[in-house]
Amino acid sequence: MWDYSEYEHIKIEIKDRLATVILNRPDALNAVTTRMHHELESVWIDLASDRDVNAIVLTGAGRAFCVGADLRGVDAGELTKGQTKRHRFDRGGVQASNGRRIIENMLDVEQPIIGAINGDAIGLGATLALLCDIIVVSEKARFADTHVKIGIVAGDGGAVIWPLLIGPHRAKEFLMRGHTITGAEAGRIGMVNYAVPPEEVMSRANQLAQELADGPTWAIRWSKLAVNKWLKEQANLIMDTGLAYEMMTMKTKDHKEAVKAFLEKRKPNFIHNKG
Repeated sequence: MWDYSEYEHIKIEIKDRLATVILNRPDALNAVTTRMHHELESVWIDLASDRDVNAIVLTGAGRAFCVGADLRGVDAGELTKGQTKRHRFDRGGVQASNGRRIIENMLDVEQPIIGAINGDAIGLGATLALLCDIIVVSEKARFADTHVKIGIVAGDGGAVIWPLLIGPHRAKEFLMRGHTITGAEAGRIGMVNYAVPPEEVMSRANQLAQELADGPTWAIRWSKLAVNKWLKEQANLIMDTGLAYEMMTMKTKDHKEAVKAFLEKRKPNFIHNKG
């Protein structure tokens, strides 16, 4: 069996050829730290290589799935440099290549990934949820890509997956306004596969995942990979531009003001220029 003991913020449980991957920072609503970001890059490589795993369920511990980047590590000195914990890691920081790597590694996994979206999926959390092969979501959960709320571009996958699921016009509105959509509404418009009562999310996801784990392995995996060729082409087309714009907006006064306002719990006062 593959050794997952070094993972600190992700919990992996394996039974009956089914791996349950749990984002495991419940007290912080599974917000992504630098360490967790690197773990999200590597976990897909490990799972893809694990011969004991034939299907994967991805979920979050506690009441949220994942609320995106953890901004609580910011202090006043960092704000003057336009930095947030999102790109200040103990192992050298998260750069554009790291953001791309999560998406690429997740799309390369041959085993089917079932998203059990137990609660809110925001920012990178929404991207992770929407990249799953089959998505089961709580009717009460909320999806949003709120990068724009802190003055940056949704470069780490939002600009890739939202237009593919709901079309460019709807996607641009959500990405430019940072508004939420409920799990129930996401189910109604076909953004996810199943919207169910909160207490049914895990059982429905496990049922689907076990069916796939017990099915014809190569027919299932290669059917997935055939469709993922299209997704990977879109990611290759968009990711570099999206990440470049995201890095550029991290240097703007608007981003600094948005993070400062977030920490001070007030409405930001944007200056409407790139300076």
